Amino acid sequence: MGKWTVYIADDQTLFRQGMSRLVRSFKNVNEVRVASHGKELLDLVHEKQPDAILMDLEMPVMDGIEATEKVLAKYPDVKIVGLSMHNSHQHIFYFLETGAHGFLLKNAEPEEVEAAIESAIEKDFYNNQLTAEALRKGTLERKKAQGRPVFQSNISLTEREKEVLLLVCRELTMREISEKLSLSEKTIHNHRARIMSKVGVHNTVGLVKYAYSIGLLK
Repeated sequence: MGKWTVYIADDQTLFRQGMSRLVRSFKNVNEVRVASHGKELLDLVHEKQPDAILMDLEMPVMDGIEATEKVLAKYPDVKIVGLSMHNSHQHIFYFLETGAHGFLLKNAEPEEVEAAIESAIEKDFYNNQLTAEALRKGTLERKKAQGRPVFQSNISLTEREKEVLLLVCRELTMREISEKLSLSEKTIHNHRARIMSKVGVHNTVGLVKYAYSIGLLK
């Protein structure tokens, strides 16, 4: 496991500085840089691409939603975990729709902040109770409002693909899934890529939403 570069974007000076000190203390973090709003963050990302960003959703000049969209449009490998005092599932669902990789309340425990960064980088998604509830409710509300399935009804996954999908949604790494199913990591990667192609999504959040829409996750 290599050393990571993490950026923090937040307009509150005390919170930004405190979070910076905290993240610097994590064993796998090598460098931390901070920004007071989205535009300043974009300048940092253009200068050097980080492994992960802790992104405040409410900032002046450019908020966290817009900044997330702009970062991921140009640097899709960067992992972004949102920060907010608001726990509305609509807000969280909308943020995750931008392609973000997790969400934390600003009063999260230090251990959860470290776990969120590690999971986003290593597993592509940090799925805590907040994100799970937001994805479940958001997906079902949209499905109900549309009056039809969110995803194509003719999608057909094999039993093995459903098994892999469920384990991905439970945040197992490719190695952990390969060991659990007694298959090679390459085979698991191929299964995951095929599932994403069938479903028409590009990240783990999309897979989780699909799993809720078909009742695989409840």
